[in-house]
Amino acid sequence: MILRKNIEIKGTKNLTIIAEGVVIEGKVNCPGSLRIDGLVKGEIITGKDITIGKEGSAEANIKTANAIIAGTYKGDMAASGEVEVASTGKFIGNLTQKDALLTISKGGLFKGESIVDSGSEVFKSKDEKKDIVDSPKEFKKS
Repeated sequence: MILRKNIEIKGTKNLTIIAEGVVIEGKVNCPGSLRIDGLVKGEIITGKDITIGKEGSAEANIKTANAIIAGTYKGDMAASGEVEVASTGKFIGNLTQKDALLTISKGGLFKGESIVDSGSEVFKSKDEKKDIVDSPKEFKKS
């Protein structure tokens, strides 16, 4: 079975594909959607969706909106939307979501923790975090 999902990307046609046979080690910051058919090790941040194809593999911490895992994934993932583990997919690690939107197809593997935490700092944008960290402190007048 080939897993295909039509993903409409509003306002952009930004899709990055890491082809089969390609190996990337380090940090991947993708403003749009990302499809992995090769191997990525490190950290991945996507603005939209991530798909790990049937032949793809990722050993990384991921922050994304939605995810489809049809290949192999090892690491910690923070997803603000839906996460699907396909029948060929293997998810080994921890998943943190705003809502309980995890689907595991028959034959799919999920080994780890599924945590629902809408108040988590991981879902806040850099600007929101900056406001919290850089908020002015009250100074006493001398």
